[in-house]
Parts: sequence; C-alpha cells; structure tokens
Amino acid sequence: MGNADSKLHFRKAVVQLTTKTQPVEASDDVFWDQFWVDSSTTVQDVFALVPAAEIRAVREESPSNLATLCYKAVERLVRGADSGCPSEKERQTVLNCTRLLTRILPYIFEDADWRGFFWSTIPGRAGVRGRGEKGESRPLAESLLLAIADLLFCPDFTIQSHKKNSPDTADDIRAIDSCEYIWEAGVGFAQAPPLNYVHDLNRTELLKLLLTCFSEAMYLPPSAENKVLNPWISFFCSTANRHALPLFTSLLNVVCAYDPVGYGIPYNHLLFSDYREQLVEQAVQILIVTLEHEAGSAQQEVHTPGGPDNLFVNYLSRIHREEDLSFVLKGLARLLNNPLIQTYLPRSTKKIQFHQELLILFWKFCDFNKKFLFFVLKSSDVLDMLIPILFYLNDARADQSRLGLMHIGVFILLLLSGERNFGVRLNKPYALRVPMDIPVFTGTHADLLIVIFHKIISSGHQRLQPLFDCLLTIIVNISPYLKSLSMVAANKLLHLLEAFSTPWFLFSSLQNHHLVFFLLEVCNNIIQYQFDGNFNLVYAIIRKRNVFHQLANLPSDTTSIQRALQKKRRTGISRANSVENESMEGSRPAVPAEPGTLKASLEATPGIDKITEKSQVSQDGTMITVPHLDSPHTSKSSIAAGASDSESERDHEVRVDCRASHQRLRGVSSWKAKLPLQTIMRLLQVLVPQVEKICIDKGLTDESEILKFLQHGTLVGLLPVPHPILIRKYQANAGTAMWFRTYIWGVIYLR
Repeated sequence: MGNADSKLHFRKAVVQLTTKTQPVEASDDVFWDQFWVDSSTTVQDVFALVPAAEIRAVREESPSNLATLCYKAVERLVRGADSGCPSEKERQTVLNCTRLLTRILPYIFEDADWRGFFWSTIPGRAGVRGRGEKGESRPLAESLLLAIADLLFCPDFTIQSHKKNSPDTADDIRAIDSCEYIWEAGVGFAQAPPLNYVHDLNRTELLKLLLTCFSEAMYLPPSAENKVLNPWISFFCSTANRHALPLFTSLLNVVCAYDPVGYGIPYNHLLFSDYREQLVEQAVQILIVTLEHEAGSAQQEVHTPGGPDNLFVNYLSRIHREEDLSFVLKGLARLLNNPLIQTYLPRSTKKIQFHQELLILFWKFCDFNKKFLFFVLKSSDVLDMLIPILFYLNDARADQSRLGLMHIGVFILLLLSGERNFGVRLNKPYALRVPMDIPVFTGTHADLLIVIFHKIISSGHQRLQPLFDCLLTIIVNISPYLKSLSMVAANKLLHLLEAFSTPWFLFSSLQNHHLVFFLLEVCNNIIQYQFDGNFNLVYAIIRKRNVFHQLANLPSDTTSIQRALQKKRRTGISRANSVENESMEGSRPAVPAEPGTLKASLEATPGIDKITEKSQVSQDGTMITVPHLDSPHTSKSSIAAGASDSESERDHEVRVDCRASHQRLRGVSSWKAKLPLQTIMRLLQVLVPQVEKICIDKGLTDESEILKFLQHGTLVGLLPVPHPILIRKYQANAGTAMWFRTYIWGVIYLR
C-alpha cells in the first residue's frame, strides 16, 4: 500500500511541475523534495510516471522549472556523494535522483538549444561542486560526472566497506583509496570481493545514468566534419576523475570474469535472477563508448610517451602482463562462445545477448594494444575467437537488421588476417561441431572460414555486396600459409571464381574485376608457396580449367560487352542450375528485420583500398609497406570511373549509353592485360596432359587415383619465379572511425 501512495505522491509532483506556468524557486525544498525524498519508485515507475510528452511540454513552456529540476537533482547527487550516503533514506534519494536524470537527459539532448545547458554555469549560483581548475564555477555536467564517479565507490552503497558497520567508524568517502575497492578480481587486482546483489543493482543504475550522459552523440547528425570530442566522455576519462583507473579496471574485470553458466545447473537462469548480467551489460557498453571516443587518433597517440589524453584508452593500451592478457582473452572467448553451447536439454543454459558489444571490445583491444594482438595470435586460443565470429556471420547473413554485426565480424578477421600467425593457426584441424547450416567436411579451420565466406557471398542479401572485397582480402592474406585445403573448400573457391568471371558480371560494374583478381591471387599464393599439400585445389583447378581459358580469351570489344550485358538483362537473376544464371553478387533480397528490432542506419563503409595498406613479406619474414601504386586493385582508371554502391546498382540496371560503353571498353582492356594467369596456365600446361595420359593408360574413372598422383607430383623448376607475398593490413582511418561511432550507438540504442 505504501508503495502505491509513494507513486501517487510522485505523480502529483510531476503534474504540478507540468501545470505550473510560473517558475518555482530553487529554494522551495518542500516542492522539489517531492521528486526524490519521500518516494521509492523503481526505474520502471519513473519511466511510466514521467511521460515523454510532459517532459517536452515543461521544456517548451516552463524551461526555468526544467532547469531547476535538473540542477536540484544533481545537487542531491553531489550531497549524497560528499556524505557517503550513510543512511538508507539518503541512498534512496540518490537512486531516485539517478532515475529521474536518466529519464530527463535524452530530452535535453534532443533539443539543440538545450544541449549546452549542462555545460554552462548557472547565473547567480556557485557551481554545485566547488570550482574548476581555473577558479571558475564548475559546469553542472562536471559536478554530475564527478558525483557519479564517487558514488560508484561509495561504501555500503556500491562497494563493501572494509570497516565494521557503526556510525563512528564509517569510511570517509574523500579519504578512501578506490583502487582498494575494485569490484572484481582480474587485471591488476587479486582479491575477489563477495557478491552483493544490492551493490550490483546500485552500480547498474549509476552506470545507466552515465551511459545516458554519454549518449549526446546519438542526437548529433553524423558527419565526417563533426570531429568535436564528446565533452562528457572527455571529462570523465580525464585526470579530473580520480576514480578513472579503478573504474576502468572494475568495468573490465566484471565483464571478463562473468560466467553466465555458473555451476551449470540446468535452467538455473529461470529460477534465480542474475543481477550480475545487467551490470556486465552496462559495463561493456560504458567501455566500448569511452574507448570509441579516441578512435582514429588513439592509434597514433598510444605510442607517444604520454599516451592518449583519454585515460581509458591509455590504461587499455598499457596492459602487458601475460596473466592479465590471458584473463581478458579467456573471458571474452567464454562469453562469445556462450550462445554456441549445445546441451541435451533445450534452452537449459543461459544465453547472453550482448555479443555485439563484446566483439567491439575485442576489436578495441586488438586495435589499441599490440601486445594483446600478438598474445592472441601466438597460440591456438585465437581459434576460440574465430569460431564464434564465423558462427555470428553465418547466422546473420540473411537478416538486414544485423548488417552491423556482419561488418564488425569481417573487420576483426581483416585485422587478424594481416598477421602471419593467424594464417598459420588456421591449419589446425576443425573438430568442434557448432550448429551451423554448412556442408559436413573434414578439414581445418581455414576450410571452415572459406566455406562460410562462400555461403555469405552466395546466399547473403544485397546489402552485403560492399563486404565482398573484404571477405576475399582475408582469404588472400591467409592463402600463402594454408597447408592443405579440403576438397569442399577448394570447390567453393573455384565456384566463386567461376561465378565472378562470367562476362555479364565482369562487365556490369567497373569494380567487379577486383574480385577475380583476388581469387586468382589466392590460387597463385597456394600454388607457389603451398603446392605440396594442396592437391585438392590443384585437382579443382584442372577440373575447372575452362574458367581460366575463358578469362584468358575474354572478349573486350564493344559488341561482345553489350551482348553479355543484354544476355544478363534477358535472363534476369534467376536461380537456375547453371552457374551462368546463378547470382553470386548478393542478389537475394534482404529478409525483413526480426520482430522487436529497429533498422538502425549505418555510415557507408570505406572501400578496401582505403582501409588497408599493402605490406610485402621479405625473405626474413619482416613486412615492408608497399606504396599505393596503379595496381590492378586500385587502378587509376577504375578509381576515376569507379562508382559508389548506388552507381554500381545503376550499372546493374544496364542502361548502356555511348559514353558508359566507351569507358567500360577502356577499363576492360586495361585490367585484362594485368590478369595474373601465368602461374595457373603453366600448371595446367604441365599437369593436364599428364593427368589425361594416366586416365587413358589406366582407364581411370576414380578421382582418388588422380588425387594420389597429384599428391606425389611436383612442379619444382617448372613454374614462374615466385611472386612476393603481398598482405593487405587493416589501417585505422576517419571513415571507419565514423562507421564505428554510428554502429556502437546503434547497438546500444537497439539493445
């Protein structure tokens, strides 16, 4: 009954605020205290009892009342942080203010005229919390952020007090060293504090308010020119926040130590509430938002003597102890593999939902901390990350609402594939059986990767087309190290080459030939550097030799080009049995977004030549950066005439005018002369007569005998001089930084 009265009083206060046309004095504590002192409303109550329309009405009609409400709520938080919330009543007041500000802040941010309110000092009043470094009053935002930071390390409210509970020995919140109160054992902290679900709930509420403060970025129009740093994050991650180190460590340890399965009792998540999961979710979101803030510039700053100004990025880049790196990697791998767990009892284990945030956190670690990247790649532990990433890519390929997930997964694999060790690790046999709709095969992790990439390209939706270059670049990067491809993977590679080299596909866009160049490079790398164990691929090349002969004799006159394009228009994009008609350009329409999701818009991803730099592997294994020259993949003619995605789609409509056909003719002649076919043609020239002779002499019809012959064959001294291995390494740039910013906030908004 008391709770119902409390809600009623709170609702009356809200109604009074929205109906008052005259400003209410800040000194009228009787009026303002109605919002937080007597009520004990939950966060759900606050959202229900303070409707959006009423907040907007107060903002428009009585702006001074809304300003005073925000000021008074922050004032109470500061008072609670200063006193250390010794009583239950004060703790409840702090929670009520936290919930109210979490509700109101988005409506401050959505109005351009109000956005600066928290960063201005209120006339006629000293700052809520002392003065800033230069002696002027602190802006309201700084007071709020410092209060939240203090409250996150408040004894008996969010942390366990080290002293006996009595008023005389209560901790002085100003005197405590918060590094002794880190929330969980892990990086830089060995003791595991006892679990306390009340503390977890209070931390979660404060982190929600913190995330709401940071969310101003969601209300700004995204643009490459908008390089202004988010002031909320800049201040919170600066030296002004004395709790920056213990808070970063607490958030990271809480995430990496979390085990949703626990003791593995079936259906335990249906019987008991897991308060830690809510905390972990908020913690990982705060981490990715604060680390994203320095994207683009942090990469250069990490290596400077002082490190970046953002302390969270600074601390992350300096983690170096083996046990700490292992703790982070094992924690992330455990959580990412959680949805893949199979049991005999359906839905008996808890499945986490924040895998996208975990992938972003893993990405940030690899990008900002090179020691972590090398640690990941020095053992087979990297495969514990690879399998869930491939699982998510395969699972999301037909759902347009998960386009961002496809991008982050591909970006991570592109980053890893730039390192030699990744390709070497992929030779480990794949024995684990994860529930995926792919053909059964016996092979390595490299085979698994190729099979899934083939599935994404052949049966994904149209909006995945800009990712094809990235997918094939990953295969090119790992190809020199693949010791033995399975027959399934070899056939998938040849199937892609066959589909991408059909004349109508090659001529329908000025960029499409890049895909053929990538696949030919894969074949060349394997033949030149890993010929001995790759008899399956050699056999597949021999079987599909017509594809290479057709490429070598590709017609490049105007009449042939127009005939190929008209043939495409006649046949349409049907799913016939012949490869000629099979669409391998992501022509499947996207499945509508799953129920309960919204389609968040994403920035366009930059082209592959913008997000990678070429490195040549020298004889001693070191990398030498190759300057961007007029290469087949980034030829000036194709860049000058190269189109954006929308222009490519218009090309696919095949409205060929004279100018376009002339441009296309010049482009085809340019890249056709550069097709890297010499190695494959030499292989065919040597092996095809030998294979045909064996078949005729022995009357063979069984391919296993041919494979045995190829397995023991050699091309030593017969092939052209091996070309240098070329690796395309991911490089950070403003375009991907902008993409990540919109993606991260899109994920958080939808979650």
